[in-house]
Amino acid sequence: MISQENEKQTLSIILPIFEEAEHINHSVDVIRETLNKIDISIEFILVDDGSSDNTWHEIKRLADDNKDIRSLSFSRNFGKECAIAAGLEHAKGDVAIILDADLQHPPNIIPEMIALWRNDEVKIVNAVKSYRGRESIIQKTTTKAFYKVYKTLSGVDLRGASDFKLLDRDVIDSYNGFNENGLFFRGLVPWLGFKTDTITFDVQDRVAGSSKWTGLTRLILAVNSITSFSDIPLQIVTFIGVIFCAFSVLFGGQTIVMWLSGHAIEGFTTIILLLLIIGSVLMLSLGIIGQYISKIYREIKLRPLYVLKSKAGFDNENNNT
Repeated sequence: MISQENEKQTLSIILPIFEEAEHINHSVDVIRETLNKIDISIEFILVDDGSSDNTWHEIKRLADDNKDIRSLSFSRNFGKECAIAAGLEHAKGDVAIILDADLQHPPNIIPEMIALWRNDEVKIVNAVKSYRGRESIIQKTTTKAFYKVYKTLSGVDLRGASDFKLLDRDVIDSYNGFNENGLFFRGLVPWLGFKTDTITFDVQDRVAGSSKWTGLTRLILAVNSITSFSDIPLQIVTFIGVIFCAFSVLFGGQTIVMWLSGHAIEGFTTIILLLLIIGSVLMLSLGIIGQYISKIYREIKLRPLYVLKSKAGFDNENNNT
């Protein structure tokens, strides 16, 4: 961390954006107003994740009109994880804060996050949800279930976790060193092991529009995060296989003994049920194994995390990353 007495520090504000043209100008103004209270230089990194609306036009105009704003546009929608990665790769600050452009992550706690970073010399400040806002019962239940499963399988407690985080330059550089495609920001940051502090916040209402997250995108993220951080599902498959193998040996031995002793082999219904159970377990096991094979397949292709279509406010750089 650079000493404040020697040189003024720079804060990079990273906003992953997807189809938020109607309120991005307002969001930047609100964040800037909050940051004016802090003695720190500012740069905004606005990342358009392949929006189909007027988002790129708006953030390009912001970059053209403001020297402290830099904007990126993906060639298509690559996902929020890639947008965060792009923002961190292009951030020049001594510290970066990632937050949602819809202001559900309240900017008014940023000064406290900066104070924790400066005074306590922590490398990471996690903003943890104390109130999740207007989520449906199904969303809250499935989210809670995911966090329990994730903690059981990976050992990392993500309850209340969000992408709203402060990262020191050391953390940024370490995160940029990851070369995997299946990034899971919320899980990888604590995995790095840097000194961390926590601050709580209440999720705010969106300033406009509706969430772009669907049940399918949440499910895909959940599967990706679990397969990225744990091989326990594969071990469970092996354990179940051993149990069924032992059961088959016992059942087969009993059948042979009965046949040799001249007793009729009964229980046709039981056999059918056992076949159905074993078949179901086999299909489920193949599905779990298939998820890991699919992940390996995606990783070995070594494709870039994202492709940039346009930039504004940057010096000329390559468009592929």
